[in-house]
Amino acid sequence: MLVLASASPRRQEILRNAGIPFVVQPTDIPEVPEDREVPRTFAERMAREKALAVFRQWPNDFVLGADTIVVVDAEILGKPRDAAHAARMLRLLSGRRHQVTTGVCLVGQELRPEKRKLETGFKDVRSATTLVTMEVLSDEDIRSYVSTGEPMDKAGAYAIQGRASRWISRIEGDYFNVVGLPMSLVYKMLREHGMDWTET
Repeated sequence: MLVLASASPRRQEILRNAGIPFVVQPTDIPEVPEDREVPRTFAERMAREKALAVFRQWPNDFVLGADTIVVVDAEILGKPRDAAHAARMLRLLSGRRHQVTTGVCLVGQELRPEKRKLETGFKDVRSATTLVTMEVLSDEDIRSYVSTGEPMDKAGAYAIQGRASRWISRIEGDYFNVVGLPMSLVYKMLREHGMDWTET
């Protein structure tokens, strides 16, 4: 069984569309960077902490944790605190290229297909980064977008798959990583540790 340590409907949809069966067990881990922590390390640490927190409750299953951040000028942009914070983030991203990094952590017991039994425990932490270019946003664009509420639970205050798609002119890397889960990387990790749902 795969347990997703996230309440994100976007991550759930990505897994579901990929044909990966899972159950959801959200976590409530404070997402605060440590002093001088680099963005990728922060995203990977958050994913690891989320996965390990849930694994304590599901020790006989595979647990997947993930954390997505947006980075511009070395500043980590998580989820906005309020509308004003969301507007500030969008102004920072306007007319520029930024990075979106998702840390992923898979924790569980090795399941070897040839034996179909649990073996050594593991903790696999990786990440993916996509470069995203956003068009210039007017003050009215930002005000109108923030008023929809869409930015409020999104890293960087925008949803590439939502209304913000109108301003995304280029991406370099995995699109699904920007949505919230680099599915090709996750599937590779699952297969490497003995899980494969190709037949479904």
